[in-house]
Amino acid sequence: TLRTEERQRLARERREEREKQHAAKETQILEKERKAKLQYEKQLEERQRKLKEMKQKEEQRRAAVEEKRKQKIEEEKERYEAVMHRTLERNQRLETRQKRWSWGGSVTPDSESKTALLSTGSKRSTSTANLKQAEGAVSKRLSSSAALLNASDRTRRSQLSPLDSSVISRLLAPTQASLARSKSAATLSAD
Repeated sequence: TLRTEERQRLARERREEREKQHAAKETQILEKERKAKLQYEKQLEERQRKLKEMKQKEEQRRAAVEEKRKQKIEEEKERYEAVMHRTLERNQRLETRQKRWSWGGSVTPDSESKTALLSTGSKRSTSTANLKQAEGAVSKRLSSSAALLNASDRTRRSQLSPLDSSVISRLLAPTQASLARSKSAATLSAD
């Protein structure tokens, strides 16, 4: 009887020990599952946070690129306007210069030039006489200087080839524009 009781007690202790081990294993498994779940949720949150940051960076980069593009367009527009402004100013200066150096032009606007012409009606005959005298003096000077140039250059040209001499004669011949400038300068100085 003692042996049977001893056996039963040992068997009961072994069973209880097995149940304890089994319960401990289940607890460990549950703890591992809980930890794995927490880690998965943490990884998921981290991934979502990174995606959100990447999206924000992409939006900031896009906004910066768009701002740069707008700034470039604005700079090109300002540069274009500056070029147009300079071109207009240059054209106005050229027109003013052409009016100043042309035969009948003046720097003043048309209305002022008309009133000035009306007020100087009596002086017109004397100014045209002066103009004709200045023209004669300029043409005499030009013809004499051309004759001198031709005389002094004939000796040099005889040593050059025909092509070189034709180029030099074309370069030395006064152009219509230079003649007109000389006449208008003489007219202005005579006035």
